[in-house]
Amino acid sequence: MEVQIAVAKVNKYAVSESGDTLEVVERPNGGLSVVLADGQTSGQGAKAVSMLVVRKVIGLLAEGVRDGAAARAASDSLYTEKKGKVISTLNIVSVDLQTSTVVITRNNPAPIFLSRGEQIDCLGSESAPIGVSRNVRPAITEIPVEAGLTIVIFTDGLMNAGERRGQPMDVSTSLQAMLEDQDPSSQGISDALLNEAIHLDDGRPSDDMSVVVLRVLKRRGDDVRRMTVRLPINGG
Repeated sequence: MEVQIAVAKVNKYAVSESGDTLEVVERPNGGLSVVLADGQTSGQGAKAVSMLVVRKVIGLLAEGVRDGAAARAASDSLYTEKKGKVISTLNIVSVDLQTSTVVITRNNPAPIFLSRGEQIDCLGSESAPIGVSRNVRPAITEIPVEAGLTIVIFTDGLMNAGERRGQPMDVSTSLQAMLEDQDPSSQGISDALLNEAIHLDDGRPSDDMSVVVLRVLKRRGDDVRRMTVRLPINGG
């Protein structure tokens, strides 16, 4: 088997800085973790908050701290620093090769969708953002690493796309259609979902939008690990 992770993200319309921050970190006992945070509001203030959260989490994960404990520590740190006046959503998805599981940690009202083959499940239990109080606990789901698994994580900008025109985005239906009609790549799924959300907002995203797609597929090729990043630069 092999794991493919892809991300697509865009800023809120006419805002130069995204309040969403994403990082990928290798786990000390094998595997990878993807950490996505969305700071309150948008712009530079939100970016500072989400970077604070993500830096805290990836530092702890790199030291071998468990995902849930890292999320709680980040929440306590944000609460202490901002005195409970600023919040952030937080998602962590980890491929843990020591346990051969995928661990999904969520402090985010937005749901997470996962698919095994063509069956799509929604992880949508109540989950509070971090920083609102002490002892905020994440919702944690652990599932086996198996071929055919697809996990889709996103910030609320994607979920709320289309609300201005009364046509909110249906992520589950869009994902179902893609998985039924073809065998898309992780990047293909993330790009398609983001493009649909931007279209529903008439080309002017009403909020920062980030989509993370993780797929477990049958092995295709050599033992080389690869990562590709694309960063558009305005005016360049």
